[in-house]
Amino acid sequence: MMNQFFFLLMSNPQGAEGQQGSGMSSMLIMILLIFVVFYFFMIRPQSKRQKKIQEYRDSLQKGDEVITIGGIHGKITNVDETTFTIEIADGVKIKIEKAAVAIDENEVSKKKEEKQTIVTVDGKEK
Repeated sequence: MMNQFFFLLMSNPQGAEGQQGSGMSSMLIMILLIFVVFYFFMIRPQSKRQKKIQEYRDSLQKGDEVITIGGIHGKITNVDETTFTIEIADGVKIKIEKAAVAIDENEVSKKKEEKQTIVTVDGKEK
């Protein structure tokens, strides 16, 4: 199917035997269009998602509840540059990489609500 499509793009249209460059230019336009579609529908959303996950992992602090990508639930007891120490039971602590923390949409929305404060006209926070 794809080979037939490219064959049609490379062939000259009827009545345009003298225009050799038009087939090549239309093929280049189609290839550029494919790259643009790939960028906006695949690459850009993935990079946005990765940025959101990284921001979430960077915002985690001591005392936050987390779930690892392996399904282990725990509370952060120590934060290092690239690792967390989480307590999964009383007195049971494990050290995990920050990349091993799964993003929890419920926690993200709770953190956003906590960060948002409404200031009234008289300067009081709600």
